Amino acid sequence: MQTRVVRRWFAGVAVVVLATVAAGAPAAAEPAAKPVAYVNNVVVATDGPQKWASLRLLGDQQVGTYTVRVDRRDVMAFADVEPGDEPGVCTVAGAVVTCELTIDGDWGSELLSLAVTAAAGAQPGQQGELLFTVTAPDGTTGTYRSTVAVGGGVDLATERTLTLDSSLGGRVDVPLTVRNRGTKTAHGMVLYLSGSYGFTPSKRYENCEYSDPDLDSSTFACTFDDSLEPGAALRVDPTFGGTVPADSWAPNLHHSYAVWFTPADWAEFRSQSPTTGPLGPKGTDEALTLVPVGGTQARALGQTDTDTLDNETRITLTVDGDQRGDVAAEGATVTGAVGDTVEMRVGYLNNGPASAGPNGQRGLNVETIVTLPTNVTAVTAPQSCVDRDADEWQPGKPGARVYVCLARGTISRGERLSFDFDLRIDRADGKGGTVRLHTFDGAGPVKDLDPANDTAKIQVRLSGSGGGGGSLPITGASTGLLVGIGLALIAAGALGYLLARRGRLRFTV
Repeated sequence: MQTRVVRRWFAGVAVVVLATVAAGAPAAAEPAAKPVAYVNNVVVATDGPQKWASLRLLGDQQVGTYTVRVDRRDVMAFADVEPGDEPGVCTVAGAVVTCELTIDGDWGSELLSLAVTAAAGAQPGQQGELLFTVTAPDGTTGTYRSTVAVGGGVDLATERTLTLDSSLGGRVDVPLTVRNRGTKTAHGMVLYLSGSYGFTPSKRYENCEYSDPDLDSSTFACTFDDSLEPGAALRVDPTFGGTVPADSWAPNLHHSYAVWFTPADWAEFRSQSPTTGPLGPKGTDEALTLVPVGGTQARALGQTDTDTLDNETRITLTVDGDQRGDVAAEGATVTGAVGDTVEMRVGYLNNGPASAGPNGQRGLNVETIVTLPTNVTAVTAPQSCVDRDADEWQPGKPGARVYVCLARGTISRGERLSFDFDLRIDRADGKGGTVRLHTFDGAGPVKDLDPANDTAKIQVRLSGSGGGGGSLPITGASTGLLVGIGLALIAAGALGYLLARRGRLRFTV
C-alpha cells in the first residue's frame, strides 16, 4: 500500500503551496454557509496509479462530528471510488458512501479522502461527477462536486537532481529537461517551478504565469504545446536562468524543485486550491521554448501521468562569497492614561549589508519576540504574531503576554519590518517589556553582525487622568515591508514537496 505522503502526490502539496499562490478552482457547485469546503478533480489512466479525491475545509472549523455522504453513481461505470484506510469511519450502501468524522482543533484542513482508480473496461474520455454532501456539527449542509475523468496514460520523467554553482550577483543557467519514458506520445506539457529566494528572474516569459511577487514570486508555471514522442527528450532553451542578488547572505545553499505535468494533471493539481484564477500575471518577454536534446489530434482527450514519482527535479545551488548582515530591534514608548488604548509599533531595522529573510539555507531568518509590559493588555495584535504560550495556532489573538512575530519576504538593507499593536493601559505601575530578535538559519540559531542590538525596551509613560479610551500615536518609523504569517511556512533548506510540503524556498527564474 502506498504511504500517506506518496498517495497525496497532488493533494498534499496543494494545501501548502497553491493556497499561497492563488491557483485553481473550487469544485463547489452550490455555495454553503458552513462548512465552507472544496474537493479536487481527478484524472486516472487505465494503466495508471491510484489517485485521491480529497474534501477539505476552509476557514474556521467546527469541533464535532461531520457527516459526509458521497454519491458515486455518475462514475461507477468507469471508476472505482472507495473509502481510504481509516477503519470504522465509512459505510457503503450501493452507490453511496457515508462517513462520520469527529474532529478537534488540531485536525487540519483535510476532512476525507476517497481512493479513485480506473475500472475494468474504462476508456479515455469518460467522465462524471462525485457528489459530496457535507453536514457540519451545527447541522448546516453544503454540496460539492468532484469531476472524475479517464485519460490516456503517458510517462513524463526528468532528472532527479540538478547541482549548480554561482556567486553573489552571478547569473546561472538552469538546464531542465523532460523525457517521455512511455509508449505513447505526450501532447503538451506544463513546467511548475518553486524554490529559493536566492534567485531573481532573468526573464518573465509570455507563456508562463507568475505568482504575486508580494507573496512568493518564485512560483510559476510555463505551458508548452510541444508533442514529445516515446524515447525523446526536450530541454528549456538557454535563456532560462536566474541571477543571485548581490545583497544575499553568503556563503549560502539554495534548494528548489521543478515538476513536469501533463495539461490534464496540471488542471487536476490546480483544482486542489480553494481559490480561483491563474497563478498570477503572465510575463512580457518572448515565450520560453523547448529544444530537442541530443528528435496530432490526440489532444482532444486528456492525458495523465502513470508514474508521478519521476517528474520532479530537486535543484541545489551553492553560492560562494562572504557577506553577512545586522538586524537591530526597535522598541517603543507608549504614552497614555490608565484606561486609555494606545498604539504601539515595534519591530526591527535591517542595517545590512546582507538582506534578511528566508534567503536560502544560510539566510538570516528573524523571529521578533514581543514581551508586553505587565500593566498593559493587547486589545489587538497583528496577524503575523501568535501567542507564544498558547496551545492552539491563533494568529492575531488579543490578550497574550508574549508574542512571537514572523513575516515572510526579503527585508533589504535600510528597510524595517514593523508590527502594530493596540494596548490598553490597565494600571499605573508595572514592569516594562522588551522586543527581542531570535536570528536563525536552516541549521539552527545563528548570530548576526551585532547581537548586542537584538534587544530593545518597551516602556509605558503615564499622562493625565484615565478613562479616555482614546488612541494615542507613538513615535516610530514607517514599515518598509508588511507581510503575512510565516511561522509554519519557513523551513529554510527543505527539499521538495514530497518530503516537506512547504519547506520550499523561493527560486525565481
